[in-house]
Amino acid sequence: MIKESRGVSAWCIDHPVATILLTFALVLLGSIAFPRLPLAPLPEAEFPTIQVSAQLPGASPQTMASSVATPLEVQFSAIPGMTQMTSSSALGTTTLTLQFTLSKSIDTAAQEVQAAINTASGKLPKDMPTLPTWRKVNPADSPVLILSVSSSQMPGTELSDYAETLLARQLSQIDGVGQINITGQQRPAIRVQASADKLAAIGLTLADIRQAIQQTSLNLAKGALYGKSSISTLSTNDQLFQPEEYDQLIVSYKNGAPVQLKDVARVIRGSEDAYVQAWSGDEPGVNLVISRQPGANIVETVDRIQAALPGLEAMLPASVQVKVLIDRTQTIRASLHEVEMTLLIAILLVVAVMALFLRQLSATLIVSSVLGVSLVASFALMYVMGFSLNNLTLVAIVIAVGFVVDDAIVVVENIHRHLEAGDGMREAAIKGAGEIGFTVVSISFSLIAAFIPLLFMGGVVGRLFKEFALTATSTILISVVVSLTLAPTLAALFMRAPVHHEHSKPGFGERLLAVYERNLRRALAHQRTMFGLFCVTLCLAIAGYVFIPKGFFPIQDTGFVLGTTEAAADVSFTDMVAKHKALAEIVAADPAVQAFSHSVGVSGSNQTIANGRFWIALKPQDQRDVSASAFIDRIRPQLMKIPGIVLYLRAGQDINLSSGPSRAQYQYVVKSNDGDTLNTWTQRLTEKLRTNPAFRDLSNDLQTGGSVTHINIDRGAAARFGLTASDVDEALYDAFGQRQINEYQTETNQYNVILELDAAQRGKAESLNYFYLRSPLTGEMVPLSALARFDVPTSGPLSIAHDGMFPAANLSFNLAPGVALGDAVLQLNQAKNEIGMPASVNGYFQGAAQAFQSSLASQPWLILAALVAVYIILGVLYESFVHPLTIISTLPSAGLGALIMLWLLGQDFSIMALIGLVLLIGIVKKNGILMIDFALEAQRGGLSPEEAIYKACITRFRPIIMTTLAALLGALPLMLGHGTGAELRQPLGIAVVGGLLVSQALTLFTTPVIYLWLERLFHRPTPAPAPAITL
Repeated sequence: MIKESRGVSAWCIDHPVATILLTFALVLLGSIAFPRLPLAPLPEAEFPTIQVSAQLPGASPQTMASSVATPLEVQFSAIPGMTQMTSSSALGTTTLTLQFTLSKSIDTAAQEVQAAINTASGKLPKDMPTLPTWRKVNPADSPVLILSVSSSQMPGTELSDYAETLLARQLSQIDGVGQINITGQQRPAIRVQASADKLAAIGLTLADIRQAIQQTSLNLAKGALYGKSSISTLSTNDQLFQPEEYDQLIVSYKNGAPVQLKDVARVIRGSEDAYVQAWSGDEPGVNLVISRQPGANIVETVDRIQAALPGLEAMLPASVQVKVLIDRTQTIRASLHEVEMTLLIAILLVVAVMALFLRQLSATLIVSSVLGVSLVASFALMYVMGFSLNNLTLVAIVIAVGFVVDDAIVVVENIHRHLEAGDGMREAAIKGAGEIGFTVVSISFSLIAAFIPLLFMGGVVGRLFKEFALTATSTILISVVVSLTLAPTLAALFMRAPVHHEHSKPGFGERLLAVYERNLRRALAHQRTMFGLFCVTLCLAIAGYVFIPKGFFPIQDTGFVLGTTEAAADVSFTDMVAKHKALAEIVAADPAVQAFSHSVGVSGSNQTIANGRFWIALKPQDQRDVSASAFIDRIRPQLMKIPGIVLYLRAGQDINLSSGPSRAQYQYVVKSNDGDTLNTWTQRLTEKLRTNPAFRDLSNDLQTGGSVTHINIDRGAAARFGLTASDVDEALYDAFGQRQINEYQTETNQYNVILELDAAQRGKAESLNYFYLRSPLTGEMVPLSALARFDVPTSGPLSIAHDGMFPAANLSFNLAPGVALGDAVLQLNQAKNEIGMPASVNGYFQGAAQAFQSSLASQPWLILAALVAVYIILGVLYESFVHPLTIISTLPSAGLGALIMLWLLGQDFSIMALIGLVLLIGIVKKNGILMIDFALEAQRGGLSPEEAIYKACITRFRPIIMTTLAALLGALPLMLGHGTGAELRQPLGIAVVGGLLVSQALTLFTTPVIYLWLERLFHRPTPAPAPAITL
């Protein structure tokens, strides 16, 4: 056996006070770090993303796409490190989303984006109110908090002003707060509504009104009077604030008499955009949809907002009510609490197993002490590495419960065996720790080797699991140290030899060992059968991996549902409001709904009147009878009864990899260099997929049914009057573009003055016949009908999307229950082939589906890398090419067990299941290490391979069973959990439990056969003793 060495274990046994105090220091550091760890749903794993916004009020989607989006895209395309560039152009607005590689600094990207905007500014339309602006965003991120602002007494414009100037501005200054989208905002404005008839009657145009207002309502510097004894600042009444002041403004003189603005127009105090509305439930108001900054901690950000709200509410009028409508941190905290309870249950189960097998209080307490110290100390390392307490790091700790006790069990059990042999407490502790030290190092380092490939995974998935892998690795390393220092020290002080009574019944472990011994003899007597069983297991494991349905991340129930509405492209605002209210009544009636908000109109990510937004908070899971996905399935048929509108719902996810808001969980992008070709084949693909029951909520974002009234300018006729196409465009913009012609400032904000035709005239195509321009040659009024022909309204796009400067369309879809993402990917590609999509039209999956394709391609390599890493570590430790193969032979049965359990429980092979499989690679080979390590030592002592492996199996049976049960019971709460966030944890627990059950049943018999087979195959001589490892 390995010789006793005066190493770390012996030193700790000789210095118990120092050992205990150093251990206490570890616990103290972990206890201090734990409350300082930030809370989060998942580790930070966001692509650096910048969103650029540009406005040109009144400009058509085609104009915005060609005149605004394209010049910007040309400049942005030269920025290094950009992985994706998309744009969406609608009436008067363009939004571009730029996504960069994970290694790109968001600050560097922001500087380059600003430089590109400056370069492109010379090619943008001259009449843009402002240059494009940018912000750092995570456009796919769900809002972290939605506030409802309402008042039964205050007008909507005044309420919106308070929401913007007081609430939004103050909240945006809070650390961690990102974009605040004010839905339903009716921003105050002065609206000048001119009468085309009155203007034409006295020979004036809208341009005369615009110029008069711009020249007579100003806010310029005036200077000051510098006297000998004082300085007096000059001030004038040059700025107009009230509609009554605008009424008195003189536009022109006709026949010596002044023409005031009130003679040709009605001036009112209204809102900047009258076509927006939002509700909290059924109560009209304004909603503040708050997102976090990229990288900001959700829980800390929301806590800061909640702390600031009382002070802000005190500054509002008494009639204004502010309430929290949706708070995502409630489900985040509930999910983390569930994991903490899972951790506690796992610890209790593992300790119970120790007590069952060791049957000695002192031994059980020693193992429990090692477990507690290792777990608590790991929090200190998490704090140093900048990690958070999230679902993945806590799952890593739960899984590590089984790993941590492995080391302590092996050490304590070996000491226990020496005590049973008659050694004294100190002698047994020194011998037991010295003999087993190499085995403990082998088990732990080969386990850590399985995590190494996770650290090199690319993309967002790699970012997510980096904290998982490092947390588990840190905990294992701490457990190695504690198991070889604290455990033998406590054993030397408190662990006594077991007392065997003459008539005492054999314990559970002894009875189990007797059963195993009988069956082991049978297995060794039928080695060919056992080897054949191993080969069958290997083949079934490979076949199972190939054929099992594969997915990405499980769909979570975060208690938050997002919705996007779509109506006919030419729907009126009034009809859209009525349809939204009908949908809201159905949502409000569902018993699972706790609160909800919805909005219509152009606001934030919503670019057209034909679309709206819903945000739905579900009740806590223990207060509702359906999951978020089941809620969507239940309410979908009722929502479809509302004619003329569709509400697309998707469950909010902690992992959202889309580059922007989406109608469903998964997206597919279709691109072409020709817009008409794109529209044709996108619609064909959409219709084809709608016949496939695997796809739900299928839609595309092509909104080509908008009404377009085309005006054909007769340039020759216009020239005869001295007019140009530019003059016509300017006149139309004044009349129908809600043109912002001026602004006025107060102490708290800046507001716009908007010029337009009166409401009765600007909504009718017939008004074009009574629309006049002034000829600069003759001064006479020329009707527009003399210069242009008005075509019958045709259909046109409400929005135009680009992807990488090419016309693009996005298909969104959810999956039917039981359908794996991998199957859906195959069926979508098959549908493309069946409809004969030409090569000029191509597409790719985006977001989660794209990440799934990438991870699917890398899965075999990840598994192979884990196997190779384990083989290398074992080969180095054992100085052998052969014995690592014996140890790795335990893995096929584990893989088969994991796949069978996933299949039986209806789970697809997701990323979480893959991580469970990688964990099994580290866990299961422990059985082989415990056997092979003892067998090799026994062979060096003169035993034959058959005798050595038999004795190894019998001697190490108890620690094998104990460590396997510990790992299994550590994963069992993850498998059986049904609380908040359980969807994410269950596949990992299922894979680990299934793998351990099958591998434990088979490897106890196949591993000794594989060992003997390799011994005979390679005819290796008895190896020289390995150098003693000082521990």
